Amino acid sequence: MSTNSFGTLANMNLSSGEAAIYRLDALENKGFSIGRLPRSIKVLLEAALRLEDGFKIRGEDVERIAAWSAATAGKNEIPFRPARVILQDFTGVPSVVDLAALRSAMARLGGDPSRVNPGVPVDLVVDHSVQVDFYGDNAAMAKNIELEFKRNRERYEFLRWGQGAFDNFSVVPPATGIVHQVNLEFLAQVVRSEMENGKQLLFPDSLVGTDSHTTMVNGLGVLGWGVGGIEAEAVMLGEPISMLLPPVVGVKLEGELPAGATATDLVLTVTELLRKHGVVAKFVEYHGSGYRSLSLADRATIANMAPEYGATAGFCPVDEETLAYLRLTGRPAELVDRVERYSKEQGLFYGADAEDPDFGETLSLDMNTVEPSLAGPARPQDRVSLKNMKPAFEKLLDDRYPTQAARSKGAGGGLGDGTVGCFSIIRRSENSNPTVIILAGLVGEQAVGEIRAFACLG
Repeated sequence: MSTNSFGTLANMNLSSGEAAIYRLDALENKGFSIGRLPRSIKVLLEAALRLEDGFKIRGEDVERIAAWSAATAGKNEIPFRPARVILQDFTGVPSVVDLAALRSAMARLGGDPSRVNPGVPVDLVVDHSVQVDFYGDNAAMAKNIELEFKRNRERYEFLRWGQGAFDNFSVVPPATGIVHQVNLEFLAQVVRSEMENGKQLLFPDSLVGTDSHTTMVNGLGVLGWGVGGIEAEAVMLGEPISMLLPPVVGVKLEGELPAGATATDLVLTVTELLRKHGVVAKFVEYHGSGYRSLSLADRATIANMAPEYGATAGFCPVDEETLAYLRLTGRPAELVDRVERYSKEQGLFYGADAEDPDFGETLSLDMNTVEPSLAGPARPQDRVSLKNMKPAFEKLLDDRYPTQAARSKGAGGGLGDGTVGCFSIIRRSENSNPTVIILAGLVGEQAVGEIRAFACLG
């Protein structure tokens, strides 16, 4: 519970009744210019106000965040306690083991082991676990899942015990979806609600996760990024993260994607732009008329690539598209109402007439200039326009193998230099983007007849 030393606790109305919030604009009376702050910084500020206890989070921490500017960013250390933690099974299971060990230690010391629980909500999503042993028939999925449970019975029995034993802990079973997809489409609330002193308290959803691509959920206006297992466990136990107050780079998107260009082409172009500028240890926040034209799925694709362009997070503020996506994915009407009213009340909503924050660093991209592109697999910032693929490949070949004798001709029907192969055309960046998934399937279908296709995944 906050000490509320800044006197910002107030009430607001929802369709379902009254709720409490820690008002950001109340700090204007203390001499802070809150309206100019980037929305991602406002999320950090609200958490500090709400969780200020005079010990882990102090009044001077609140003041440092409220006084954010391009000049002070990156210089002052602040605490941030996210609203929740998301785990994937590879790094998440050891974290649950540690919680169980803490309970055992509590019992040995004569205490009540049931008092050991996560201090914030924790979701563990089991993904990348089901192997393809059966395929080619309608029952393949069920057979593969059954075999997965048999192979890893001890692990699943342990997780089932943990879900029943610990408060604030839930498990999403295997074959449900990849962790970032489940987070975006199901777990994320954008604005959370908890009971405090018998009253509903609202606050922004935020998180850390044990996977670098936790950043996908920023496409929904939920601030979050990946951390190591130790940092995740600290947050699980109620400890704030210690971090430098981040600089924020505003990326103004204008225009709209031309025919033939996809979200993947856009994100490769954005990655190239941001790698050149330098955004390591910074937040990136998107805005502009072009941003409003992007679907939520396209925003999630851009946010998911934050580790590739080097930013801590690529934040996409809440707007009408966010609300539409919440409805599309079956979120309750009460939640959608809560997100809209709270975001507007706190200056977090990016409406058509909203002024852009004072970022300090701003880049612009006209999306009309985005072209179909290729990049990777190891360096997505090395983007090549599709129309320039052949000359770029020939130059690379000449630079690496200047003599014809060193090149592979692919004699006898084998693979040679320049052979086009389709190995994988869908990855986690696009797994919540239906448009790109359908395009991948169409490309895969075409590839079977026209190019060498080794493992065409659509």
